[in-house]
Amino acid sequence: MTIFLYFLIYFLLPQISRTHQYLPIDRIPDWKLKNDGNIGPSYGQPEQIRISYGGDPSISFVTWQTFDDTLQSIVEYGSDWKSLNQSILGRCSVFLDRNKNSVWRYIHRANLTGLVPGQTYYYHVGSEHGWSPIYFFTALKERENDGGGYIYAVYGDLGVENGRSLGTIQKMAQRGELDLVLHVGDFAYNMDESNGETGDEFLRQIEPISAYIPYMAAVGNHEYFNNFTHFVNRFTMPNSDHNLFYSYDLGPAHFVVFSTEFYFNLQWGYHQMKNQFEWLKEDLKKANENRKSVPWIITMGHRPMYCSDFDGDDCTKYESIIRTGLPLTHGYGLEKLFYEYGVDIELWAHEHSYERLWPVYNRTVYNGTHLPYTNPPTPVHIITGSAGCRENTDVFVEHPPPWSAVRSTDYGFGIMRIYNSTHLNFKQINVAQGGTEDDDFWVVKTSDKHHRPFKHRDLKKLRTYGTHVPEKYCHHHSHCPVERKKKRSRRQYNHF
Repeated sequence: MTIFLYFLIYFLLPQISRTHQYLPIDRIPDWKLKNDGNIGPSYGQPEQIRISYGGDPSISFVTWQTFDDTLQSIVEYGSDWKSLNQSILGRCSVFLDRNKNSVWRYIHRANLTGLVPGQTYYYHVGSEHGWSPIYFFTALKERENDGGGYIYAVYGDLGVENGRSLGTIQKMAQRGELDLVLHVGDFAYNMDESNGETGDEFLRQIEPISAYIPYMAAVGNHEYFNNFTHFVNRFTMPNSDHNLFYSYDLGPAHFVVFSTEFYFNLQWGYHQMKNQFEWLKEDLKKANENRKSVPWIITMGHRPMYCSDFDGDDCTKYESIIRTGLPLTHGYGLEKLFYEYGVDIELWAHEHSYERLWPVYNRTVYNGTHLPYTNPPTPVHIITGSAGCRENTDVFVEHPPPWSAVRSTDYGFGIMRIYNSTHLNFKQINVAQGGTEDDDFWVVKTSDKHHRPFKHRDLKKLRTYGTHVPEKYCHHHSHCPVERKKKRSRRQYNHF
């Protein structure tokens, strides 16, 4: 099967989410047809190396790109950088994004299995037509010497231009101060621009991170082009062949990654939203059945349910679509679903700022106790979308609604550490102020019985110690219709 035939299949088939459509192993590239040893691929040098968690500490996915078919996709690795004595042969797929002048990109993937947790491996990728530098990674294992658990960098909205947090994250990844990255949507700004060259440059820029630690990704609104085709084809996430929604366990946490963009890009059909919602219910059900072994449930989605930014985004609305579902029908709303299945932490981005919320459900804010994050009766929402991009940071409304606990408009990113089944810590690092901390708080579950679906007694606790925020709630006199009317009347009176 020639590459030309693959090209015809790609463009003649109906447009669906295509990924991992591997080229046949016995293919004959054009340069090979000439049967001349002096002729080979024109662009065989591998680049944009990234690893991702394979769903088990003994498995890592390695992904890279070339601009020509190298016929072989090889990872050589070992415990000594001078002796890469193990190798695995991967597969290659062609990515054409349907831009006007689509560039032929060859995406290579290999699965490393049988890794020993805690062991450091050195590796490089490529073929006889070009090899990457030698990198290293440590197969995931809970930390032992400094408190245990795993450490995650958490952020969204990182671009090629003005990526203010990039250098700090690169350094931390290479020093072993991070175990994984959780990128909560919006990459490059945008990966499809300049015929995909912006996406290429972004993946080169994060390579000093992604070649060393797993880079886990959620889709955002800036990946909308051609039904998220760059996101679908460039990344390799576990338990999914499209990367748009998936889940995995790591240590005491079950991570649920999903697309908020299905709710806003209905031109691709309602079926994506419906399929995801049904998958979410089934996945959360299974996660609760396994909660004794994996107690924490953490979600990752790009657009938040609540926020206090000074813009017209969905999270500023009384009935945000992500929170309550589609207009009128309230179909596929996520707040009630996540509450009923006892989600502990909800990670968001999209707003180019940092905001930590008090525990909140159905616009009722749990902030009337001394320890609101100890056994909270609702999920805890964290928005961290200020890693840095060409659109700069957002500003907040002057007087936030009661759910807002901590806010920052400076550039930065989050550090989440899950120590064990009872203690989770989150910090927001302010890179604009030299690495100071904008926030540092703990979510504590005093026993395993508090990792469970929220129930009637949680609602009672919420209503007893919480504050309900109705549609016309007046949290500051400047927001009150009566006060504004009085001010207008006084101005009119003084005018006469």
